[in-house]
Amino acid sequence: MVSSTPDQITIPAELLPDDGRFCCGPSKVRHEQVDAVVAARDTLLGTSHRKPPVKNLVGAVRSKLTDLFGLPDGWEIVLGNGGSTVFWDVATFGLVDARSQHAVFGEFSSKFAEACAAAPHLGEPTVVKSDVGTHPTLSAEDGIDVYALTHNETSTGVAMKLERPAGTSASDALVAVDATSAAGGLTWSPSDVDVYYFAPQKCFASDGGLWLAACSPEAQERIERIGSSDRWRPASLDLQIALDNSKKNQTYNTPAVATLVMLDAQLDWMLGNGGLEWAAGRSARSAATLYDWADARDWATPFVADVDKRSNVVGTIDIDDSIDAGDVCTALRANGILDTDAYRKLGRNQLRVGMFPAIDPSDVEALTRSIDHVVAQLG
Repeated sequence: MVSSTPDQITIPAELLPDDGRFCCGPSKVRHEQVDAVVAARDTLLGTSHRKPPVKNLVGAVRSKLTDLFGLPDGWEIVLGNGGSTVFWDVATFGLVDARSQHAVFGEFSSKFAEACAAAPHLGEPTVVKSDVGTHPTLSAEDGIDVYALTHNETSTGVAMKLERPAGTSASDALVAVDATSAAGGLTWSPSDVDVYYFAPQKCFASDGGLWLAACSPEAQERIERIGSSDRWRPASLDLQIALDNSKKNQTYNTPAVATLVMLDAQLDWMLGNGGLEWAAGRSARSAATLYDWADARDWATPFVADVDKRSNVVGTIDIDDSIDAGDVCTALRANGILDTDAYRKLGRNQLRVGMFPAIDPSDVEALTRSIDHVVAQLG
């Protein structure tokens, strides 16, 4: 019998995932991370961020990220307050020397380009666009000193293989990568990148409001050169200040300590189970389940047509127009399955599924069974 409204559909308990959180950011937080925050209530929370306990926590996060990413000697993990949105502004002041080139293929990959275009002290950036559901390729260009890539476009579920534009090297131009929804869930090679920046609320299952950046020696040299110039920079957006403080295992201003505690616990979990390859492998298993399921349905299609560009951490599935994806999401939410809605500005009849490492691949499989049930009930 078809239910009268989507929120009246009941999904049998045996079909439901154990955990119904599939948000694309903030992502599912593991219970053990919350336990770590509780354990820190008398030792870290509410204490000075200039004293050894919190500085040791910052140092541990920096060291564990270095291990997770397999960073070569000389790289530094730099951090500051504000999230990736703020880092785009930070980079316009302290990373881009004169002009940048940007791969733009969705909502978030456009933001850094817009920040550089608005900066009065920088030249007009080159923007290389492609249709949503695809990604462009950058090429060498005279006068460009930063090439800006996005490892995973959260709005569309497109991932790109990271590589330097042909004909360029770190000696003449930096490659800066927005890895906000990719870091910790997709593999990458430091040889192809100079700055890999992200926030911890997706693969690292922490809270937002913090940016972190893995910086190569060449990137640090750029930061220090601009930092010694007469370019005006607000102190809170000064990448040189952030680098200097990070080397001391601290931030320029007070960080959210609970965010760092959850990030540290997630890093312990990842490293204890096999590191980045293991974490990325969990996301890859979830992605295979989701895309294979969609391919086997006549009313569902992976939005990203090119298999090689499909993300393992954010899955986007188009739904046939005869079925309202919003109704599907409403029914799922009524049964405790949360945040499967399409990205609002994309405007497609679509489901979007977070598949970050903390999300159990078996729960993604259960999600597909639950969607099948809902669609059958919707008639």
